[in-house]
Parts: sequence; C-alpha cells; structure tokens
Amino acid sequence: MKRDFNEWLSKFKSSISNYNYYVDFEKVYKYAEKYKVELNILNSLIGSKNIEEEFKDIIIKYPETLEVIPLLLAVRSNEIFIKDSTNEYLFKFNKIVYSINDYIKFMEETGLFELLQNHIINNLYDYILGIEVGLDSHARKSRGGDLMEDLVESYIIKAGYKKNANYFKEMYLSDIEKKWNLDLSALSGNNTSTKRFDFVIKTDNQVYVIETNFYATQGSKLNETARSYKMLAEESKLVEGVTFIWITDGIGWNSARKNLEETFNELETMYNIDDLENGILERLS
Repeated sequence: MKRDFNEWLSKFKSSISNYNYYVDFEKVYKYAEKYKVELNILNSLIGSKNIEEEFKDIIIKYPETLEVIPLLLAVRSNEIFIKDSTNEYLFKFNKIVYSINDYIKFMEETGLFELLQNHIINNLYDYILGIEVGLDSHARKSRGGDLMEDLVESYIIKAGYKKNANYFKEMYLSDIEKKWNLDLSALSGNNTSTKRFDFVIKTDNQVYVIETNFYATQGSKLNETARSYKMLAEESKLVEGVTFIWITDGIGWNSARKNLEETFNELETMYNIDDLENGILERLS
C-alpha cells in the first residue's frame, strides 16, 4: 500500500526535548568549579579603588588567574585576537606574551575593569555560572541529535535487538564491509567517503544501515540533507543485501517539505517517530 506523504508529515513532532535538554547543569557546575580558586582570587578586584595595580600584583603572584579572563568574556579559548586603531594583538592567557600593561589595557578596553571596579557583580563564581548557562544553551543542537539517537535506540532495543550482537552504534562503511564481507563502494563514492551510520541492524537476510535526525526548527541545511539522503537511497539500491533506513522527524521539515517528499517517494524505508511507535522496526526481516 502506497504511503501518503502529507499524512505522514502531519504526524511529525514539534519537540522531543526532555528535562535535561535546555541546560546541562552538571556540566555547568563542573566547569565553574574547575576555576573556583582563580575566580576567588580575582574576586578581590570587585570594588577595588586601585584596580590596575591590584590586577598587576595578582598576575605577578598568581599568573594562573589569567586563564579565566577569556571566560569572563564568554570565550572558550586561551587566545583572543584584538585589532585596534594602531596595532593587532593575539593575547594568550595560558602565558604572558605581552607586557602586563598590555593586559591591563585589555581589561580596561573590554570593560572587565568596569564590571569589577563598579561592583556591577558581587561574585565572579556566580557570574561564571551565568555565562556557562548561556554557553551551554548553544549545545542544544547537539543534544537534540543525541536525543533522537537515544529515542531511536530505545525502539531498536524494544524490537528485540541486542547491542553489539545484532545492532551496532556508529559504524563506518569500512567496518561494515569487513564485518559482513560486503562491497559498499556504491555508497562510498568508490571508497572516497568515510561515511558513518548512526546505527546498523543485522538480521538473517539484510544489513540495515540507519541514519537519524530531528529538526525542530527550519533552516537551509534541511534541503541539502534531504537531497543527500535521496542520493544515498538511490545508491543503496545497487548493493544487494543492504537496505538504507532514514528515521527523521520534527516540524522544521515543513519549510523543506518539497525536497523531503522527493526523498520519501524514492525511499520506502523512510520513517518517523510515529512509525517507530507503531513497531516498524519489529517488522524488519
């Protein structure tokens, strides 16, 4: 029975976010705790009346405190490039590469001295916690991919497959070829690709190579994703004993429905979360 694309698309989920999706507080606390000593030393600058001299004294006596300066600007790097009207600088914060006066100028021009001297904040540890929460929010996209993989894996297990026995996670084409003596050159551009699949399921009759993703928001990447998986679907038909499965979902696809439909029409083994809920993986043969 031919599937109806519009009906299939209408069942896409708006979100699969769990409680831990928004902020990974364990990671936030761990990162802030890592620099607790240095932050407490720099806390002495809060409300300082002679901040330049006190900063200089701290850097000379405790040079390791320099390492947290980039983080005060929400930068995860020990290098910061600066170009002003006369010079270019590549400040390093794991070692002093310019004069201390240059680092004092850095603190002044970036506004960090004002932040500390004017008592705008009360505690650098709490301030860093806030910055870490903000930085961690950028990791949501990655966590979204992990959530989809975890969800799919739960349905693979529910279907009766055992990890590293008849289902495998994150396998490269070369590993699949070696394990089951297959020629997957049609999928690898004649061995020019190092493609890795999210999951591989091995049944008595087939090797199922599986890709998963979830898009809660729209974006230009979706059209390219649909096109690339359509090509992969076409290529997989050239390999006997191998079936490509694409499991995707998310209302972000509404903005790229045309390209998604083209892939849907080409790939019979294209599924969404609703398909998983209705036991599609239990019917693999």
